[in-house]
Parts: sequence; C-alpha cells; structure tokens
Amino acid sequence: MSTYLYGANVHANGIRQHYLRYGGTDGARAGRDAVVLVPGITSPAITWGFVGERLGSQFDTYVLDVRGRGLSEASDTLDYSLDAQATDVIEFAKALGLNKYSIVGHSMGARIAIRAARSNPAGLTRLVLVDPPVSGPGRRAYPSKLPWYVDSMALARKGCSAEDMRSFCPTWTDEQLKLRAEWLHTCDERAILASFDGFHDDDIHADLPHIKVPALLMAAERGDVILEEDVAEIRGLLPGVETTRVPGAGHMIPWDNEEGFYRAFGGFLGAEL
Repeated sequence: MSTYLYGANVHANGIRQHYLRYGGTDGARAGRDAVVLVPGITSPAITWGFVGERLGSQFDTYVLDVRGRGLSEASDTLDYSLDAQATDVIEFAKALGLNKYSIVGHSMGARIAIRAARSNPAGLTRLVLVDPPVSGPGRRAYPSKLPWYVDSMALARKGCSAEDMRSFCPTWTDEQLKLRAEWLHTCDERAILASFDGFHDDDIHADLPHIKVPALLMAAERGDVILEEDVAEIRGLLPGVETTRVPGAGHMIPWDNEEGFYRAFGGFLGAEL
C-alpha cells in the first residue's frame, strides 16, 4: 500500500515551496519525529518519491523541491545561495508546524542540512548526511563536472526520451530514466550553476563544529565524493558523528543499492526502515 498522501505548496522564507508528503501522523508515526528529505542538485522531489514511500512507512515524511527545482519557485532574481536554501528548510518546518523533525539530505541536500543545523533551529533533532560533497575553498573539486548537468538539462528542456538520458545515467533503470527525462527540465539552470559554484565556494567544514544534534554520515562505497580521509576529518570536526558506507553504491546511493541504503539508517531516526 502506498504511503503517499499528497503534494502541496507552502509560502515560507518568502517563496513558494512545493513538497510531497508521505506517511502522516497516525499509528506509531505519531510518536516519532517527522522527516524532511532534501534532495541533490538536479533531483526534483518526485525523483525521490520511492524513498519517500519507504520513509513514510515509519515517519511523517516531507520531500522538498529545493528552490529552482521541480514545482518550487524559480526566477532570475531569486537568491540560490546555500544560506537561502538552508533558511528555506528551517522556515518550511516552521510554516508546517513541525515541532520535532530530522533532516535527511543527499549530496547538495546534505550541505543544505549542515548549513541549516549550524544555527541550531528549534525543533531540529538529528541529521542524516548522505554523501555530501566535501569540496570547498582550497579543497579538491567536486568530482562531477558541470557539463554533465548543463548538457543533460539542455536536452531535457528540448524534450527527450528515457533512452536519450541513458548516456548520462548508464546504470539507471528504465523507470528511473523515464522520471529524469520527464522532470529534469524543471531544474532552473541559474539555480544549478549557483549551487555548483557553491560546492567550491561554501565552507561547510566550518559549520560542522557548531552542530549540536546527533548526526549520521552515510557515504557510498564506490566513487570518490567522500574518501576515508574526509570521513576522518569530519569525525574530528563533528565529534560523535556516526559513520557508515553503503556497499556496492555510487553517489546516487538508493538508485544503486536501495535496500542497503535503508539498512544503513539502522535505528538512527527512531525506527528501522
């Protein structure tokens, strides 16, 4: 049975924020913290719907369209900075009256979660940081290259098939490729360029010592987004952080090893998935 409830919009932090809701607050979920899922740089909320379904089985779950993606607000005057994105999440939780909530962020979404947690917002109880880019000032570049994003978005804006997307995402299933082909055009190029620049200009490592809530760092076994020396540095900056690697997975962890992704949470959020 699906846990999907509805999609909706809320005015928070001065913009329209679109989200998908799963699970609700009935049964055992009533006693557990809500979960706000923040996707990566070119992942509209709908592309994380399958994860929302699973999280919704145990938690009241909200999957965000980050500003400039999906059905959330976008414009040529909108601030696409990490600070604005982080404040969006905090104000989103306030607007929906989420008194206690966890943030699960993937890639860019994990960097947003780190910046949001730095200010210790009321109601935030824990963080799950899924393969966050550890690039920044004076650090090695993020391994994915900008043309991969720009070229695939240009193709999607023209209208393309799942097969057209295969050269960009060769390991994805037909269903995953169809969803990306359908929704990638909703990613505003201005937002993606700003966020990609932010991967190299924003210093999330400086935020880590200010985080006061429990955190779980989930890294991919394959790929080079997070190396072992990066894990060690994060442990030093954020004492007590739990760490795990998902076997057989690249950066898009639940696409590569969905069940391994859910197992990696353990009971960290308050119930196993």
